[in-house]
Amino acid sequence: MSRYVVSLGGNALGNNADEQKRLLINVATPIVALIKAGHEVIIVHGNGPQVGMINLAFAESKSTPEMPFPECGAMSQGYIGFHLQNAIFNELAKQNIDKHVATIVTQVVVDEKDPLFLNPTKPVGAFYSQEEAKIIASEKGYTMKEDSGRGYRRVVASPLPVDVVEKDMILSLLKDRHVVICAGGGGIPVIRKGRHLEGIAAVIDKDYASAKVAALVDADYLVILTAVDNAYINFKKPGEKRLEKVTMSEIEKYAEEGYFAKGSMYPKVQACLMFLKAKKGKTAIITSLEKAQEAFVEKVGTIIKS
Repeated sequence: MSRYVVSLGGNALGNNADEQKRLLINVATPIVALIKAGHEVIIVHGNGPQVGMINLAFAESKSTPEMPFPECGAMSQGYIGFHLQNAIFNELAKQNIDKHVATIVTQVVVDEKDPLFLNPTKPVGAFYSQEEAKIIASEKGYTMKEDSGRGYRRVVASPLPVDVVEKDMILSLLKDRHVVICAGGGGIPVIRKGRHLEGIAAVIDKDYASAKVAALVDADYLVILTAVDNAYINFKKPGEKRLEKVTMSEIEKYAEEGYFAKGSMYPKVQACLMFLKAKKGKTAIITSLEKAQEAFVEKVGTIIKS
């Protein structure tokens, strides 16, 4: 029996609730195959499109108060978690497997002094004109930046995860043989104020959060499911090379040489490296959702070992 942390991209979850429920039927199948084989499973999911929709709904509403960003993240954890646990539970029942699935609204500690707070880069919410953006920045203290010629948006920082508040609860659920969904959207970012925790407007990369969860629960595998079957060097360029079985030092060298795009494959590779450096002798895999079942048994994907 092995312990798997599976990182699922938010873009795989669809553009609305009905589409998400349909798509998650496909997610449940390989997850349940893993459970049926006797393995322990923890799922971390993205929430980029979903938390954006929640934030936009409140921003555009004329009858509801503005909702702080950490609370929007908590809402996305709740409804995505519900759809995920429902899809997995139904597939388990279909196969006569007596198991339960739990979603944990998860707080992830970040360092208030993380230098990444000095350069917010993650766009959230609606688009505004330059004049509107200046007014919002003045009134609310938001950082507003132009986004790809489409207008100005609020941007927040993307600090690194330091700790997972609910890690003992995750381990307790695993001990009782439950399937766990946690750290959705990278977790709700919180900072420590003495003995207290306080939510902060930020976005934690869900792959980095997955690596932190995997290290804290002593997982055997970190599996990052994305849009492509493998990581590549020279992706869609002359000399393109598919990476299959590679060592940690090999892929770290490729990352340092700039072969992975900062906004797509780079954080996934870095998350794998974070996990493998924290836990020697373990395995990290990058592949597509469609190849997940084969990747779980190391038949496909980019398989990285320390």
